[in-house]
Amino acid sequence: MQINRLDHLVLTVQDIQKTCEFYTQVLGMQVITFGNNRMALKFGQQKLNLHEAGKEFLPKARQPTPGSADLCFITEIPLEQVMEHLRMSQVEIEADDTGSGIVQRTGAAGAIVSLYIRDPDGNLLEISNY
Repeated sequence: MQINRLDHLVLTVQDIQKTCEFYTQVLGMQVITFGNNRMALKFGQQKLNLHEAGKEFLPKARQPTPGSADLCFITEIPLEQVMEHLRMSQVEIEADDTGSGIVQRTGAAGAIVSLYIRDPDGNLLEISNY
């Protein structure tokens, strides 16, 4: 077997509406409804399915926990512009060891520059450029 790509992953959240507002307004994702009124956040060719804590769909992770995810999203928008958008959206940029907010990292396809924020559940979101 060989895996080609990630299609979707599931985020367990405290408040689906609050999560949808954050991901659409701050990160520009699109809310979609599927199945039996299930909610997801679509971006590119991927999506984040949303489960409300305590009301998860089966099957589910063994210990679904809001705030336990650490995700990296790639954008073509320069990080300086991303930082300005985040400031205007009143989203705090996580401090790094240099104090700049932008750090060098390694992505799946090579070197990236990144900054970090948190969503309403405390999930760590890395926003990066190649």
